[in-house]
Amino acid sequence: MPPDPIAQFQLLFRRAQRARIALPEAMALATASSRGVPSVRWVLLKAADARGFTFFTDGRSRKGRELRANPRAALAFYWDPIRKQVRIDGRVEQVTPAEADAYWLTRPRASRLAALASLQSEELASWPALVARWRRLRRTYAGRAVPRPRAWTGFRVVPETIEFWSRRAHRLHHREVFVRRPGGGWRRRLLQP
Repeated sequence: MPPDPIAQFQLLFRRAQRARIALPEAMALATASSRGVPSVRWVLLKAADARGFTFFTDGRSRKGRELRANPRAALAFYWDPIRKQVRIDGRVEQVTPAEADAYWLTRPRASRLAALASLQSEELASWPALVARWRRLRRTYAGRAVPRPRAWTGFRVVPETIEFWSRRAHRLHHREVFVRRPGGGWRRRLLQP
């Protein structure tokens, strides 16, 4: 059977969930501006399947702007209790509006209101002003659906490389990397620690 790093990731992710790791879906997302200036932050994985690794955000945020200007990204998961790390590199695509709408409806109402109240990554004049805007929106949409802001969307990292790292004694860590073949499928290699 050909190697399937997506299935391997899904198994590890379930193992991290069973280990009761706080936020096993937390992943570091690295982007770069059109000039190559790097930036990294934590986001939450919302789907991992054959299409890639999906997360959601305000498209006007720094990460959203960078992903449109330079549609490549890197992800990293680190689950210390199970001694595992996963790194993913690939191109980025924006999810469809239907996918963004579907995920939007799964978010807690207060989080939807927060996304509507906030211009993510813009300078904040005052915390009380933001909270007041959130409260105003809560009253405005009382008993009604909270609409998804047009700029609020999702991105999918379509993996070209996936590396699995396992911590081992004496720093002789196990490293296994999968590289996507141009015609489909994956090439597996082991790397020295």
